[in-house]
Amino acid sequence: MGKLLSNFRTTILLSLALAAVMIFAFGRTAPGGFDLGFWQATFRWAHLASGILWIGLLYYFNFVQIRVMPAIPAELKPAIGKHIAPEALFWFRWAALATVVFGLAVMFTRGHAYAMEVLSFGFAGGLTEDQKGFTLMGVGVWLAIVMFLNVWGVIWPNQKRALGIVVVDDAAKAKAARIAMLGSRTNLLLSLPMLTAMAMYQTLFG
Repeated sequence: MGKLLSNFRTTILLSLALAAVMIFAFGRTAPGGFDLGFWQATFRWAHLASGILWIGLLYYFNFVQIRVMPAIPAELKPAIGKHIAPEALFWFRWAALATVVFGLAVMFTRGHAYAMEVLSFGFAGGLTEDQKGFTLMGVGVWLAIVMFLNVWGVIWPNQKRALGIVVVDDAAKAKAARIAMLGSRTNLLLSLPMLTAMAMYQTLFG
């Protein structure tokens, strides 16, 4: 068992296999079987799993790496920039994409009318009292989309320059590092309101 758990790839593949067994078991026991509701639940699982990875790495960057980097001795910083940061950013950006794709899949499996209400903040059918929940959910969805666009359009392009993946001069590298940091802090700022919308809506409105 220790040998199995020592290998990351083996561990995560086994975890995915066990999750797949559980998902199949839910399909076999759910009242509707493998119907649209089952696929909505499956997409929700994928949305949550990828979202945990995305936001977890966002918090790692902001709670740990960005704060600690100034205290790391200069001779040790290249190890962070050449090995840890690029690997973390790989999972970070692709988890962001997966989170948004699976989130949109969940939304549209609930019906196009539901999706339009959420995306329009409840205005698609005329904003009545019983549709104000869509406004709050819409805020969360659009915050997530803005955060995703920030990852791919601001943070990642500037991190490539800051880490030397794209070669630029020292002044441009320093500027890119600051822009990437501010982009990451922007996502940190938006993350809790976004998560509040997601969690509160699902609990209170279903």
